[in-house]
Amino acid sequence: MNNQLSRRDGLKALSAGALALTLGNTVVADGNTAHSKPTKTSWTSFRNGPEQQGIAGCKLAANPRLKWEVKSKDGWVATSAIVGNHVYAPALQGYLHCFDKATGKEIWKYRSIDDPNPKTFAPGFKAAPLVTDKAVYVGDEDGLMHAIDRTNGKRLWKFSTGAEIAGGVAVYKNNLLLASHDNTLYCLDEAGKEQWSFPTDDMINCSPGVAEHFTFLSGCDAQLRIIDLDDDGKEVRNVPMESHLVASPAIYEDMLYVGSHAGDFAAVNWKSGEIVWQYRAKREMPYHASAAVTADLVIIGNQDKNLHGIDRKTGKARWVFPTKARVVSSAALVDHRAFFGSGDGNIYGVNIGDGKEVWKYNSGKPVNCGVAIGEECLVVGQDDFNGKLMCFE
Repeated sequence: MNNQLSRRDGLKALSAGALALTLGNTVVADGNTAHSKPTKTSWTSFRNGPEQQGIAGCKLAANPRLKWEVKSKDGWVATSAIVGNHVYAPALQGYLHCFDKATGKEIWKYRSIDDPNPKTFAPGFKAAPLVTDKAVYVGDEDGLMHAIDRTNGKRLWKFSTGAEIAGGVAVYKNNLLLASHDNTLYCLDEAGKEQWSFPTDDMINCSPGVAEHFTFLSGCDAQLRIIDLDDDGKEVRNVPMESHLVASPAIYEDMLYVGSHAGDFAAVNWKSGEIVWQYRAKREMPYHASAAVTADLVIIGNQDKNLHGIDRKTGKARWVFPTKARVVSSAALVDHRAFFGSGDGNIYGVNIGDGKEVWKYNSGKPVNCGVAIGEECLVVGQDDFNGKLMCFE
């Protein structure tokens, strides 16, 4: 891709942080180093849980205010994780940052390569991290999955796939699930050793969803796949879709919800393989955002510049909220509100009952990465030159 090449050619050094000590490929700075375990108020992964419903387990202020912001040269493509006192933010410049949630002060940063030369290209992080009790797991654009110690930012191990990793990592029992653009789903143990793999017919873009003992894949082969995790990755069903799938599937009970590049959004019964309903906007544009799902609603952004609120059971539109540019940001839900970014530079808060705007912040640049809401704060980034990672409380 041209933007990737220009980024490689134009890589420059990040500003050096005060009081920083280089430790291999990790930089550690002063700050709050007490790393608590994830709780129900955390946001631990791309869509905050194996069912990928995009729902926060904490509260958020009625009128969130910007508390801090941090710039990165190539911007922020991936959704952050928020656990305890810390924000874990993957940057396209090739660093995973750990920030103090209260101040934005850097605790440590981990580089995707060992070379300390800042002019050497470092593969960027486009995928959201998964945070567990002890580790952070994140894939990079050159196909390496990194396991990183949460307390000090040091590498625990890495696992190589054959191509870019665009989706987050999922957990099932003691194993890790990782999908790659090399057309493969990998199952790894906690030490990074491959247990089994499942090949598909094209690139896999998604973060794998998990329910019961099954995982669900969406990718460029235009198939929605259901795979048995207790049977060494045996496929039990695949559902042909109308186009390739960029977004990750959201799960609610027996249903999967995912949109396609062709502009159709589908509800699929994963136990029967039946497509229960399909939703199409007036302008059939790609769905690259992943859905947020409640008992009543499916909420999804589209490149038609709108956020759509869809009746979960009928597939009919409840409301449509307009912005001034495409919406590829995956919305996060909290307290009957949906928060998401738009290419128009705004971060919006919308009442999910009626689709009316309740909050807005103009960031000045496109906001296309997914929103994270955890530990009573909202974190989202800009994927533009010198883009800002912003934290609101």
